[in-house]
Amino acid sequence: MLWRNHDATYQAFVSHVPGVAEAHKKDKGISDQSQVLVLGDYWDMMPPNGRNRCQSLTPDILTDLPNNVIDIILMRLPCEEAVRTSILSKRWRYHWCRLTKLTLDWSLWRTENDLLNPTYKFTEIISQILTLHEGPLTDFTLDVDNLESCRDIGSFIDIVLRNNAQRLVLHLPEDSKLPTSVFTCSQLRYLSLHNCSIHHPSAFEGFDKLIGLELCEVTISSELLESIISHCPLLEQLTLDIPKLLNTIEIDAPMLSSFDFTGNISSICLKNVPLLVEVSLAGYQIMEKAIDFAKVFNSYSAIEYLSLNIACVWVFAQRGYEAPARLPFDLNSVKRFDLLELALVDAYELSLSISLIRSFPYLEYLEIDVYHEDEDSGTEESNELKGLSDMTFSHLREIRLYAFAGRTSEMQLIKLLLANSPVLERMLIDRRLLDDDSLDTRLKVFAEVSSYSCASPKAEVLYVDWMRSRSLAWS
Repeated sequence: MLWRNHDATYQAFVSHVPGVAEAHKKDKGISDQSQVLVLGDYWDMMPPNGRNRCQSLTPDILTDLPNNVIDIILMRLPCEEAVRTSILSKRWRYHWCRLTKLTLDWSLWRTENDLLNPTYKFTEIISQILTLHEGPLTDFTLDVDNLESCRDIGSFIDIVLRNNAQRLVLHLPEDSKLPTSVFTCSQLRYLSLHNCSIHHPSAFEGFDKLIGLELCEVTISSELLESIISHCPLLEQLTLDIPKLLNTIEIDAPMLSSFDFTGNISSICLKNVPLLVEVSLAGYQIMEKAIDFAKVFNSYSAIEYLSLNIACVWVFAQRGYEAPARLPFDLNSVKRFDLLELALVDAYELSLSISLIRSFPYLEYLEIDVYHEDEDSGTEESNELKGLSDMTFSHLREIRLYAFAGRTSEMQLIKLLLANSPVLERMLIDRRLLDDDSLDTRLKVFAEVSSYSCASPKAEVLYVDWMRSRSLAWS
């Protein structure tokens, strides 16, 4: 099959895909001195230096590459570059049409001058690419969230779903309505939806094979969210970023191992999650006047990693609420605890945090991201932090302290942790804020930390840049 035999498809395609349009102009006798990469039998129209460069790629080697190697190369290229590889040899021509993975985003219709309407270009380009595609399409990503609208999105998704899609990622224009056909794709293994409104489908039997679900910036009812989750019996990873207020939701997911939630909600009931090991509640706001700690963490028996923004979780609880010294039970599986935006001068937040830390007897990794308030400038030590003095962190191996500014509460925390962690290997202190102070101030802080008693003979204190420290692996 030759590309030029499909005149309508070819004309539409070369009109919009960068690089191919230039080649088409040369075919019509339009002068263009720039070097371009072209499709198929447009090889002869390339400038001599362009042909020499392509010939230097040793066509015999390229031709002899196994199909699976060609697939790997093509899947690592942007779609428009993958199309251009058709010039390399007959073996490569149209190979991109059989790729099982496609990522279509704004780069397809972005041009230097950007003269055409992006929505029009999007529709034409996507239509031609999907029309030319052959065979199964198991992994499909469509990212068009910068468009005002996307007509024909439903028909495009229908084509993808008919081609045995197992992984589907959709970034749609804001407030787009999700085509209900998505709920008919029972073979999906991973589904990621962004910037859309989700309405209850007329017929939804569930995603029997789905193991990963991500819903970000979506509009959905509590009832529908519960229904979708409960109809995914194999669900292992769940990520929710839902800005609009939800009522109480009940999560019934017996295979769930990872849960990441950001948003506003009355409460979350983890009804049946025996395998849950990772939980992140970065923006989780419980709209209750009193908190039952035992009820909140009762379903976390297998959890190993907890990331928590303590200020958000209980921001609406009554400030007069007194946190218990610890949970009524220990969570022995917790190995890592991340405290995000913790105000060390806030007695309320500190008491809640310490209550949890006391309930994690086998904690190995502790990360604290300090939130600084204007009033955090005093010289008095925190009574709440003094509550750590009678604790021994028998298993704590590594501590990370972010946004460190050398204030009294931070120095007190460092002193207590060093004195009560007998197996500590290293403490990483983010020095970005400290670097803004004078050299004398920094040297004074370094000297004071060095003077603290350390329970572990092998512990080291490292001052690192925040960006670098984030990439450091846990010891």
